[in-house]
Amino acid sequence: MDEVFLTLNAGSSSIKFSVFLNQEKLIEKIQGQVENIGPTARLIYKHIGEEKNIIEIGAANHKTALQEIFSRGISSLGGDNITGIGHRIAHGGIDFTKPVKLSKPIIEKLRLLESLAPLHQPHNLKGIEAAQEAFPDAFQIGCFDTAFHRNHDWVNDTFALPRRFYEKGIRRYGFHGLSYDFITSELAKTEPALAKSRVIIAHLGNGASMCGVKEGRSIASTMGFSPLDGLPMGTRCGQLDPGVLLYLMENENMMASEISDLLYKKSGLLGLSGMTNDMRALTSTDKPEAKQALSYYATRTRREIGAMAALLQGVDGLIFCGGIGENSAPMRKMIVNGLEFLGLELDETANLKNNREIGKGKTRILAIKTDEERIIARALREFYSPNS
Repeated sequence: MDEVFLTLNAGSSSIKFSVFLNQEKLIEKIQGQVENIGPTARLIYKHIGEEKNIIEIGAANHKTALQEIFSRGISSLGGDNITGIGHRIAHGGIDFTKPVKLSKPIIEKLRLLESLAPLHQPHNLKGIEAAQEAFPDAFQIGCFDTAFHRNHDWVNDTFALPRRFYEKGIRRYGFHGLSYDFITSELAKTEPALAKSRVIIAHLGNGASMCGVKEGRSIASTMGFSPLDGLPMGTRCGQLDPGVLLYLMENENMMASEISDLLYKKSGLLGLSGMTNDMRALTSTDKPEAKQALSYYATRTRREIGAMAALLQGVDGLIFCGGIGENSAPMRKMIVNGLEFLGLELDETANLKNNREIGKGKTRILAIKTDEERIIARALREFYSPNS
């Protein structure tokens, strides 16, 4: 009987999953997600090489969404059992710098980090609880989005606060590490010369960040202490003057919970446009508010590319990934236009076709589909032993 690995990536409004067979190579058999968790959730999954299955669930929370995944999304494996489960966990804090076997003491430590990633960490842990209940005999591990960035120089991790706060863990952590791990491993396999040089990776999705990589190692990230910092995102604000928070508390009498809701759920593209956080919708309308939101998004992204180039002392490649980075030709064009001084020039035809290679200047530009689930499955493969 084949060993079967399940990967779970639980976010604020969706749960992504994949099923891999652990044979001579990892073979992905099923991939899917429950999206729009809330009143109109639906399960979308497919066996690799076949058509998608779409099941309207209706009202669902994370627990019932996981039950749908377990009962419908992976039930078609027949007699095969889930032998290993890997979970994406947003925040590993100071201590968790590599994948770890999950236990009650480990999970309790991870609960202490929930306030640092409130849109993700609580749901990550709920996913672990549900998986342990459904598959009590499966070997389960956690993989951390922050781990990829844990070897930064001190100057790229600290804030200009009294040093005691740094020692307490108030520092820049960086996120989307599983995505960056996959992209760097993909470059090492397919573009070895580029992998050894200076690369800026832009993970642009509903959550967005950028990472400066030198010889495969993270040098700096746009995200900091929490997943709020850096680039503007779908519903998150990105970089913000902390004086704004003081003003909101003192002059608008806003409580911490109200400010959290504002910054995490009502800002970014949604707040700027007053319409939606869907990049496809925003790039297909002529409404001035949408154009302003897109212009802000592109301008801030260009600004961070320049900052990363300064830290790397040059740039040899720009990699787009994530839902927007991989699929939005209009946004890639808006971002790259004006960066010719860095040797970045877009091939318009290749960009519109969503080709892998989309640049024609001296600095290469690539659009690569990321695969966080495969990184989790690889970690499971390294950890897994039937007698664990």
